[in-house]
Amino acid sequence: MLPLFGLLIFVCSAFCGKYPEPYYGRFIGKLQEFAHGIKGDVYAVDESTIFIKGFSYDGTGPDAFFWIGNSPRPSPEGQIIPYPEDYVGREPPVLGAHNNTNIILRLPMGKRLRDIRWLSVWCRRFTVDFGEVFIPPNLEVPKPRVLPEFKRLAHGLRSDNISILDAKTFYIPNLHYDGAGPDAYFWVGNGTEPTPFGIKVPNEMGSLDPLRGYQGEDIEIQLPGSLTVYDIDWLAVWCVQYRHNFGHVLIPKDLDVPPALGQTKISTSSTPRSSPPTNCREFLDKRLQVQWLMKGDQVQITLSAKMREDQYVAFGLSGAQNRPQMAGGDVTVAFYDTVSRTFQAVDYYMSHPAQCDGKSGVCPDERIGGRNDVTVISGERKNGVTKIVYTRPLQTNEAVNDRSIPSQGEVSVIAAFGPLNSRREANAHSITDKTTEDFRIDFSSFDDHDCSGSLYDLTLLDGPQPWPPSRITGETVFSAKIGPTGGKRGYTPITGHPSWGIAWYINDLLIPEITVERGQTYTFMVEGGDDSTNPARYHPFYITDSVEGGFGQKSEKEQKRQKVYAGVAYNRDGYPYPTAAGRYCEWTHKSIDKSSEKETFQEFVETLRLECEPGSPAILNWTVPLDAPDLLYYQCYTHTNLGWKIQVVNPGYNSQQNGDDTSGAQTSIFSVVGTISCILAAVTISTNSPSHIF
Repeated sequence: MLPLFGLLIFVCSAFCGKYPEPYYGRFIGKLQEFAHGIKGDVYAVDESTIFIKGFSYDGTGPDAFFWIGNSPRPSPEGQIIPYPEDYVGREPPVLGAHNNTNIILRLPMGKRLRDIRWLSVWCRRFTVDFGEVFIPPNLEVPKPRVLPEFKRLAHGLRSDNISILDAKTFYIPNLHYDGAGPDAYFWVGNGTEPTPFGIKVPNEMGSLDPLRGYQGEDIEIQLPGSLTVYDIDWLAVWCVQYRHNFGHVLIPKDLDVPPALGQTKISTSSTPRSSPPTNCREFLDKRLQVQWLMKGDQVQITLSAKMREDQYVAFGLSGAQNRPQMAGGDVTVAFYDTVSRTFQAVDYYMSHPAQCDGKSGVCPDERIGGRNDVTVISGERKNGVTKIVYTRPLQTNEAVNDRSIPSQGEVSVIAAFGPLNSRREANAHSITDKTTEDFRIDFSSFDDHDCSGSLYDLTLLDGPQPWPPSRITGETVFSAKIGPTGGKRGYTPITGHPSWGIAWYINDLLIPEITVERGQTYTFMVEGGDDSTNPARYHPFYITDSVEGGFGQKSEKEQKRQKVYAGVAYNRDGYPYPTAAGRYCEWTHKSIDKSSEKETFQEFVETLRLECEPGSPAILNWTVPLDAPDLLYYQCYTHTNLGWKIQVVNPGYNSQQNGDDTSGAQTSIFSVVGTISCILAAVTISTNSPSHIF
């Protein structure tokens, strides 16, 4: 009989077709020797770890160290990489002799490979470079990979998102399993789902005994022998005796994780450790608790929020010091994705407080050309509380999209709750769901604890009653302006969709349902803004079959999924552009949003005032096609979820209704005299007569 290790290697050989071995990470180059027998092949293991294969040095330099810097060539303006890392004493030891030694170096002071240009063996006393290698620009380094949680099939098995830390190491946070399986093991293999033809994986203690029960523990397990994640398709908890899968997670094929060289060291539930800091602050009427812990060049943040499943929580750095400011802010938006059943934490930059249009506004960094520098560690949702743990570097080297977290000292922070849109991106929050005071945190602090109780005991009050929807029937001329959504009484309860905080006001009513007849011509006077350089005030009007709109920010494939009926034309090259923009007119709050205080829309309107920029409205003339469907929508070309329904009926319907449909509807209290005069003064723009040709 083969010994266990030999059997594993034998079985492993049947699975292989893996990443090339031996694998040390991304090759940087060979150390160029100038003196003292310097040799070695240098690899990037991950963002902050270097591996030198076969390092040699005669050890006779009087004051030599591993040395890194960002100058064009090695120079005194560098810094030491301590080796060995766990040295004893106040100063790192001088580098000793090595003969074909494999060495792991961890970059100090929060540095990453993209922050340095070279690695040198440098004599500090005589400012001499003994040997060097240069870091290629834009070097793509291996990174850990976050997977979904275990599929929940039997025996209470569940976890938070599982991480592949390196080619052999899995980190499984918040593991639950009742331990009742008679012959259960961590189990890996090939194929589309677990089968009896797998390999046992030792538990977190290195044992191959049947699995015990787990109650929310964080554990780390390693693949046996020469097996790596590139050899397997799944990780499962499997009962060998009864051939039963308790739950599993699939391993993607496009992995590029760090090699397993012994550099991975994390703290787990089974790892002895000292008492961690108990930093915790409360925000937003104690509905959000923020915990943090600085770990070298990163900060680990835990957001615990009492919120609905369709909401996000945002937390990060204010756009200005000493006051809460959204514009210029750098936040993480965290939420539970009900579609993929995963917890998400996404890096956002807010160039201004407008909906993201793909170029500016409140946008994920990746959508505007940056990187998502946030890594999800774990997530959990129970009893109405969402808890997400993530890490973020103190310095990201993204000058535009990210702000630096100081390693010491206070910084102003902001937080908010809000709804998610169809892209699973953040939509606007209400006035009561954001921080309005200057809150400051020192992320290097220890035991900064201000949390008073459990979120599970917090009861959320029901919101105010929504206003009834409005309807317009029998009209042929419409004015279209921008205005507030009415908070928890307006857009979202009326439509069931998240809003950005602004919406279309048609004839001075908040997103009324409009009834039009087939074959009839209608005129829309549009005042949504015509300055495309200011996306917060650029809302061209168009008519479509899309319930969310935003045609201009869709991909070509997505644009083909919706049909446009008015407000969009195409230039000679076939590219779409909006035809109905006009000057910008907006109903704004006289003071603050008082929608929650006003029982009727008419009372709410009295708290608003109309502000219009100089210029003229655009006029969109639309003849309803005879084959138009029964339901269409008026929308914004550049942003989603600003408009609502157009009911399309057969000719003569409005005459039968005598042009009167006011039951249960909002009523406009504004004069239409100004509307008529503006129409007479406007330059007409129609779908048949575009205002410009590219």
